[in-house]
Amino acid sequence: MAKVKTTFYCQNCGTQYSQWMGQCKACGEWNTIAEEVIDKGEEKKTWKSDDSKKPSIQNIKEVSETGETRIDTLNEELNRVLGGGIVNGSVVLVGGEPGVGKSTLMLQIALHLKNVKTLYVSGEESASQIKLRAERIGIHTDQCYILTETNTQKIFRHAQEIQPQLIVVDSVQTLHTQYVESSPGSISQIRETTSELIKFAKETNTPVILIGHITKEGVIAGPKILEHMVDVVLQFEGDRNHIYRLLRAQKNRFGSTAELGIYEMMGSGLREVKNPSEVLISKKDEPLSGNAIAATLEGVRPMLIEIQALVSSAVYGTPQRSATGFDTKRLNMLLAVLEKRAGFQLGAKDVFLNITGGIRIDDPATDLAVICAILSSNMDVTLPDNCLFAGEVGLSGEIRAVNRVEQRILEAEKLGYDVIFISKYNKIKRNDFQIRVETVSKVNDLIKLLF
Repeated sequence: MAKVKTTFYCQNCGTQYSQWMGQCKACGEWNTIAEEVIDKGEEKKTWKSDDSKKPSIQNIKEVSETGETRIDTLNEELNRVLGGGIVNGSVVLVGGEPGVGKSTLMLQIALHLKNVKTLYVSGEESASQIKLRAERIGIHTDQCYILTETNTQKIFRHAQEIQPQLIVVDSVQTLHTQYVESSPGSISQIRETTSELIKFAKETNTPVILIGHITKEGVIAGPKILEHMVDVVLQFEGDRNHIYRLLRAQKNRFGSTAELGIYEMMGSGLREVKNPSEVLISKKDEPLSGNAIAATLEGVRPMLIEIQALVSSAVYGTPQRSATGFDTKRLNMLLAVLEKRAGFQLGAKDVFLNITGGIRIDDPATDLAVICAILSSNMDVTLPDNCLFAGEVGLSGEIRAVNRVEQRILEAEKLGYDVIFISKYNKIKRNDFQIRVETVSKVNDLIKLLF
């Protein structure tokens, strides 16, 4: 009889140890190391593969160039984030908070693919529960099949019967294989079941979408190697207090990781937001101080966002610095630039910054709008409604050039703005814009024009 192999894993971070320890040296958590059976000594026969396709050594110049065939999801936002669609044979991992809409989005995709046979595997819901959600979303195809199963060997047998063109698994933490003796959701089970699904996807050229849970820290539950094994890692973000959901790519072997998909949560499912600029800019009956519009980019997609700032006297002595959707350290740097280069005394004042719509922006081109919103609130002077900003602010107070400024200008022109402030050092080839382009080189020059 083959010997049973066991090892010890940290259930928090996935670090492997040869013996039990009270504290994990990698993440510092206590009582998270548990013993797991990694091999029962049985021969693994996960599914019947074609033994005739044996790998052989090839010169890289002799490898045939076959283009990536993709499945059109009929969802522009998801296609954009994936890089054009789902690549055949790829494994996509989708993570997000509970209730953010991961299962709804994947079921919605499966129900709209009319010419693609889809197998939706659920280990968390019954078939009747899925049917209730499907009726609410709307069933637009007769090619979607539901399977409520958690054993990978049984999933592969059913997949061989119907030969699906796409498999959705909800979720990877509920799967288990009979070749690992541990509970579903453990480190070894997640690693082994994912490995089996990846082998199935590569050898049958069937794309697999895995829905994954996340921990309280916001990372995908399971070993970190899980994200390295798959081809694409998508993060579905959102807040229960906001109706908008953001889809980002953290890893993508077939496209860019800079793209952003925006959805609106509705009773009938997730609606694609075609023009995010209109929903991210709030409607006001009267002009208010502390509001500025920034022209930003997410991947190749230009959009306008509204930045709100509130500057008030510090009541408790120590001034507060708070930012929602913006890097707090960068906010402190911009406040220091205003103090040192422009002469504004903000060291004894509370500064609160918010990007509307629940979106988070890392584009340095929003620096100019942040400074203008802060000064507008500090001086209680309203900025003109028809102007917006696109520029990076340096430590010496200079306004630096930003990339793809013409796309930002065209987006502002399309939405009816009259003037945009950019850096003097931006090279613009066109001069036929309907919007007026104001160039400034220093923060002081911009303050003289606006205030």
